[in-house]
Amino acid sequence: MIYLDSAATTLQKPPEVARAVARAVNHMASPGRGGHRPAMLAARTAYACREEAAQLFHVPSPEQVVFTFNATHGLNLAIHSLVKPGMRVLISGYEHNAVTRPLYAIPNVEIQVADGPLFQPKEMLWRMQKILDEGRTDVVVCTHVSNVFGYVLPIHTIAALCRDRQVPLIVDASQSAGCLQVDFQALGAAFVAMPGHKGLYGPQGTGLLLCGQPGEALMQGGTGSESIRQTMPDFLPDHLEAGTHNIAGLAGLLEGLRYVRRVGTASIAARERRLIRQLGAQLKRLPGLEVWLAENPEDQSGVLSFRAAGVDCEELGERLGDRGIALRAGLHCAPLAHQTAGTLETGTVRASVSAFNTEREIQQTALVMGHLLG
Repeated sequence: MIYLDSAATTLQKPPEVARAVARAVNHMASPGRGGHRPAMLAARTAYACREEAAQLFHVPSPEQVVFTFNATHGLNLAIHSLVKPGMRVLISGYEHNAVTRPLYAIPNVEIQVADGPLFQPKEMLWRMQKILDEGRTDVVVCTHVSNVFGYVLPIHTIAALCRDRQVPLIVDASQSAGCLQVDFQALGAAFVAMPGHKGLYGPQGTGLLLCGQPGEALMQGGTGSESIRQTMPDFLPDHLEAGTHNIAGLAGLLEGLRYVRRVGTASIAARERRLIRQLGAQLKRLPGLEVWLAENPEDQSGVLSFRAAGVDCEELGERLGDRGIALRAGLHCAPLAHQTAGTLETGTVRASVSAFNTEREIQQTALVMGHLLG
């Protein structure tokens, strides 16, 4: 099988990840829930994971790294911390349902959309600045990379616009963490949310929320600290971490973070871009195939969308799957992105790579596509 669905979940992991998960299952209890050796080993592992993430993402303190179940969990914490009923929120035209659904669930929130054309960051910046200059935006929520098209949004410039106007920013780094530079201090964002199971090569059920402020606890419960109180501790990370940690997942995530730091995000990004541009160039030669490939390589990550004239995207995805090519077809939980790009009625077939894909796999995928369309 050729696995090209890493934008959903990276399947190939560094071997250290599985070994760490197994070790945690067999030898670790719960961090902060005892002074015995299994609990202390879990506590040291959890803190090491915070430290590794803080170093990778330039977070001032490991305590500002909050563990979540996934990016959606983190985005919910961030959005409900900052967005209140009646507020005005600015988002890009490429947001995932993990952003839009929590916003729509808050009463009377006015959602403004800066829906600049695909792979035209200057146009998006102009639209965002125009809306921000009206002076009525309370919060900005923006993805770093579109999960549908791999479009790299100019997040650092967007962050600067927000800082200049003192508007808090929430960043969805689901598609950028691990393969593009995410500098928490440079962004100056209130929150940055990311999953552990994509570009950080950790297990499913893990995620990180980088916090510039305590945030608002959506869950209350045991934290292993200040147990005499009937309110959540007012300090991070405890304020946002109620209940037992997924220590096996965190042990695996720690090794995934170490792998990313060892290889380097610049190296991973260069490899993913090279592979996706090779795939895009080969697919563009096939008749009847529409491929969304950025003219400027820096505007696109390791994600590529395409569709075939007269062929349902879901059907095409199934036919590719039957031939051993694992990718995703449909709306990819991001109807707003498809609406912005003009693909809402059809969806797309999406190929996404990781550091473990090869040029041979790209060539074989293009060959199979050629046979299907021939």
